[in-house]
Amino acid sequence: MKRLLQALSGEPVWPPPIWLMRQAGRYLPEYRNLRAETPDFVSFCLDPSRAADATLQPIRRFGMDGAILFSDILILPWALGRDLKFTEGHGPSLPPLKAVDEVRALDSAGFLTRVEPVLETIGLIRAELARKHPTTALIGFVGAPFTVACYMIEGGGSKEFAATRRMAAGQPEDFDRLIEVLTTTSITYLLAQIAAGAEAVMLFDSWAGLLPPSAFRRHVIGPTARIAAAIKQLHPGVPVIGFPRLAGTMVAAYGADAGVDAMGMDTASDPAVIDTLVPDGLALQGNLDPFALMQGGEVMERETRAILAAMRHRPFVFNLGHGVMPPTSPAHVAALVDLVRGG
Repeated sequence: MKRLLQALSGEPVWPPPIWLMRQAGRYLPEYRNLRAETPDFVSFCLDPSRAADATLQPIRRFGMDGAILFSDILILPWALGRDLKFTEGHGPSLPPLKAVDEVRALDSAGFLTRVEPVLETIGLIRAELARKHPTTALIGFVGAPFTVACYMIEGGGSKEFAATRRMAAGQPEDFDRLIEVLTTTSITYLLAQIAAGAEAVMLFDSWAGLLPPSAFRRHVIGPTARIAAAIKQLHPGVPVIGFPRLAGTMVAAYGADAGVDAMGMDTASDPAVIDTLVPDGLALQGNLDPFALMQGGEVMERETRAILAAMRHRPFVFNLGHGVMPPTSPAHVAALVDLVRGG
């Protein structure tokens, strides 16, 4: 079994496997060259040849243990019929979703046809990994329902996602209907990714930390548990990684009840504390500060060694607490891989 899949399945592996969130992206000159060929980001994500190339670039350069599909969490709402645009310097924008009629209009029956290019991308990646990088595992993903709902309701990014939280509190039936659509379509989409060749899957819940405990259980843990159970029913050997970013002490409930095989730790998490809050068999993943990676040198080495020391005794995958920052030197990433693999 590939080392990453061993660790995600609960087997301690040392030195730990390593991959990085946003390991494919703007910090790589080869990515910038490729991206320049297709200015529209949605079109880029839906171009199987280019998306596969972007996914594989960090594998060719660094030999990561995991290759995560190059796509975006908002491809799902796009496939459900919501317009989606990305503007340089401003990020994603969608028409803000405000009414239950807009939820009913989501194309949950036909969305899978629109993501066929993504599934083709997965097939291309898996084929090259088998030929040239047989020890690297392919990771598929979706945005978790609550986080995707945040972007759909708000119409893009936000610091507080106030409109989302108002809908959840003031229009609970409408909000629950949206979460239900996103949960069921996420299950379908992830199962299709696995059928296309994904060997593990990840749920990014970037805004989970916005919620109080009762809402966290309802809108983060509940949908995640449903998705994980559906995958386990058909593919018990495919690990599921959850990433409840900024969840604080709610990681204890998440680790116990979300049904995931592994949990990503965000930058603010203390690995030694998280270790005491979650079940022993749960693999942990994380959580070097991306700014420490960007700085490199002694700062990066000190923080990396502290994380390795805290995780030495349990199933663990080395990663960042968030994504690689665009100004990061590729040389720092190479040095990090060497440092982690040296144990």
